[in-house]
Amino acid sequence: MKLRLASMILLVLLAGCTRRGNIEDGGIYTVRSACPQVAIPAATGDVTLFDPAGSTDASAIDIEAAITNVRDTCQDSGDQVVSTATFDVVATRRDPTQPRQVLLPFFDTVVQSGNKVVAKRIGQVALNFPAGSVRAQTSAQATAHVARSAATLPENVRALLTKPRKVGDPDAAIDPMSDPAVRDAVAKATFEHLVGFQLTPEQLRYNATR
Repeated sequence: MKLRLASMILLVLLAGCTRRGNIEDGGIYTVRSACPQVAIPAATGDVTLFDPAGSTDASAIDIEAAITNVRDTCQDSGDQVVSTATFDVVATRRDPTQPRQVLLPFFDTVVQSGNKVVAKRIGQVALNFPAGSVRAQTSAQATAHVARSAATLPENVRALLTKPRKVGDPDAAIDPMSDPAVRDAVAKATFEHLVGFQLTPEQLRYNATR
């Protein structure tokens, strides 16, 4: 049975959100969703503010903040696939003596094929520190829209990817994704919904090298 399953693994890339990794008659089915994957790009999930500005010494750290608890919901029943990302921002500060509000910019981006930015918006989160408190927390959300037609694979590509393959067939051991045309079509129909802090080049460099 294990040998039979290993010989007949099928990669099913269909727009839908129901089955995932189910073992069915003839192979293992993996369902592709039209919903974009929600994530935080590397090195953009936290930000550090310094006082005095320009210093990167530990003693000069004024505010440290991080995006956490990212959650996503997706509505994919209409012509537009609507992805909503909600997240928390938690922060600490050095000087707790006075009440203080800090505004931090964040980006909300839709990326196609892993490298093409097709939409981007900038928002702000407000962190309110009460007097005597070193910690503040707030919540925010970002919504992205993707045309269902753009996130749907062409019929000929779907047919190649969902074609049943049995032991002994000439193409049983050939991965459809080895075809550049199929691979490109899958990439073109794949979207990501990314959120993170809108960092300056200096802030991004600090995150990447600290």
